[in-house]
Order: sequence, then structure tokens, then C-alpha cells
Amino acid sequence: MTKGLLSIVTGNTPQIRGAAVDQVLKLSPRAVVAAFSLGAREDGLPVVQRYLSGEGSRLSRMAPRAATGRPSVVIRQDLLSLRRSLGRDHVILALPGEVDVLPFLVELWRTRIGGDRVDDHYRPGPVLVGVDSAAFMSDIGCVHRAVRLSDGWEYGPPLTPAEAAARSVESADVLMTSPSVQEGDRFTSGVAALARQLNRGARLLAPDDADFSASLLSPSGPDFIDRWQALLEPVTIPRCSRAADGSVRSVLWRSRRPVHAQRLAEALPAVMRAVARSKGHLWLSSRPDAVVTWRSAGAHLEMRESDRWLEPRNVPAWDAASPQRRTLASWFWHDRFGERRNEIVFTGLDLDEGLLRSSLDETLMTDQELALGREAWASLPDPLLGADQG
Repeated sequence: MTKGLLSIVTGNTPQIRGAAVDQVLKLSPRAVVAAFSLGAREDGLPVVQRYLSGEGSRLSRMAPRAATGRPSVVIRQDLLSLRRSLGRDHVILALPGEVDVLPFLVELWRTRIGGDRVDDHYRPGPVLVGVDSAAFMSDIGCVHRAVRLSDGWEYGPPLTPAEAAARSVESADVLMTSPSVQEGDRFTSGVAALARQLNRGARLLAPDDADFSASLLSPSGPDFIDRWQALLEPVTIPRCSRAADGSVRSVLWRSRRPVHAQRLAEALPAVMRAVARSKGHLWLSSRPDAVVTWRSAGAHLEMRESDRWLEPRNVPAWDAASPQRRTLASWFWHDRFGERRNEIVFTGLDLDEGLLRSSLDETLMTDQELALGREAWASLPDPLLGADQG
């Protein structure tokens, strides 16, 4: 049996998510739509409420169903049933807003011992993300409450709505913005510009572009799982474009010197001025062996230790690292410092690139400080993460 096509659709409001599903249905009217919602519980597993729609008498008789369990497991069984029992070649999987898209897809495709694999029956199409302009601008500025997203196996740590909104856009292969963007509305056009800068690898859906719209039905290449996982790596090359989109632009800052934590803390007001989103990793003086993940959305900045830098003779760590991580380490390898480096992408409105770069450059360790060695660096004050406990 040839593999079916699984279209993945989500959006930041039910209305824009429905419009995105309709866009795929225009191209494939006989596709089955599999949607679900999650009901959080005080303890235990969530309730997964599933809804199916499409042509066919057997399908039309299926009532909405609920199950308690891991969302990725429940949805995997639904997809396999649709393929085996009903023989459906095209399923549109509509993900709710409380799902962290890329971790969910990785979990959905993960091989389970003794179970059928989604990969045996489906190839994914492009990830289509609908962006309602008003909701996106409301969320990207909201850092005063917390949401929790499911990766399909469990709920992750609390996030701001701003972080959740940015992650959704960054997961897209195709972005579909509010219809008024095509009408020339300045506000929604600005939202589209910001969304494009957050994910320059995604294409903006143009409903009147028949060739492009048809590409929504093209299955992804064989490396799709590696691509999803690469975007979740703590050490990667952040995606960035030098092209400005109106007054919205992105700046990639790189350095092969450790950052002095105290000076970085003092520079943050200048660094984060006008930044809507930033993402990358740091080599911090106070934690010279740790990969420090940097991410911000809206006015909220988070830095945390997420991994360890690879060392030449640590064979288990190299074996456990992904192929991309090992490749990047070899590309960036330094005889003294190994793969250690800083890489952060900043995106915002009217960013002052000169001020941003100079402010960050001034936080780097001097030649005299470098000469003291890593043991001395670890004793330097760190008002950001505190003393190194490693």
C-alpha cells in the first residue's frame, strides 16, 4: 500500500485554523479532516476529544469521541485506523492551539516498540499555520500570564502567550495570514511582515497562486523528521535573513568568545530595545561547560542551561548527539574552545543594529580575562543564572 498524505494545519484562533483547513479542502475535497481538542485535568492524563468529518457513509456515522490518554498515542491510533479501515489517502490533521507543533509531530512519528508507525502509512505535507493578525499582536505582547503546551506526551513548562505565539509561527512551512492582508490593511500587513521575519523559511500563502496552493498537497522529503528535530536542537544555526520587511528586520549576532555574565546583565536594556523575538544560545563565562539557551518573546527573556558543550574525548556525548549537532561541531570546531560559541537572532521593529551589536560585543571577555582560564571565569559574578553548580 502506498503511503497516504497527512496535511498538518493549525492556527492561533479557531476561525483562522478553520480557514486554513478550508484552503486545503479546496484542493482535496475528498480529504478527511481529523481534529481534536485537549481537556486538561488536575491530575493524570488529558481528555482527548476527537472529531472526524468528510465524505463517506461510515465516516459520517462516527460521532465525536473522547479518550483519556497521551494525545500522540490517541491520535496515532486514529490515523492508523483511518488508513487501514477506511483506506483514506489524504487526512488533514487540525491541531489545537494548546499543542506545541514541532515537538508534537516528532512525538507522533516516534517509533514505539511493538506498535505500528505513522511513517509506515503517511508522509506529511507542509505544516500550514494560520495567523489571525489581531490575536497574534495581542499574544506577542502578552507576558503577564502563563500557558502550557502539550508535546503529545506531556504538558511542558509554563510559557508566556508571546512565546507560544512565536513558536507556532516558527513551526510553519506555509503561513496563512488574515484575509485583510491581501486587501492592503497596514496593521495586518505589518503582522505579516513580522511573521515572515520570524520564519523566513516559510512561504506566505497566496490563495490566488494556483501553483503554490497546489504545493500544499506535496509530501515532505524523506528528511522531514530530521528537519523537525533540528529546529528543536539547543545548539543550531538560527534562521535569519538580512532582508528587511518594511521596518521589521532581523539581526544575527555571533561570537567565539565567552560572554561576561555581569556585563550582559547591565547591557540588557540596550540589547532588548525594540526586540519582539530573539532566540539562540550563549557561551556564558560563569558556566563555561554549559550550553545556555536564550529566548525572548515580547518583554520576557529566558536564559537556562539546556545542554553541555561537546568535548573531544567524551565519546558517549558525541554518540548521543544528533547528526546535525555533530556536523555543526565539526564546522565550528576551535582547537582551544571546541564548539563553544554565541549565536542569537534578534527580530523587531526599527532595530538599531549598530547599538545592538556594540552592546553585545562589549559584554565579551577581554584577552586579559580569557588568559585567566575557565576555572577563573566560573568564579565571576553572575546575576543572571547564579553560580555554576556543575
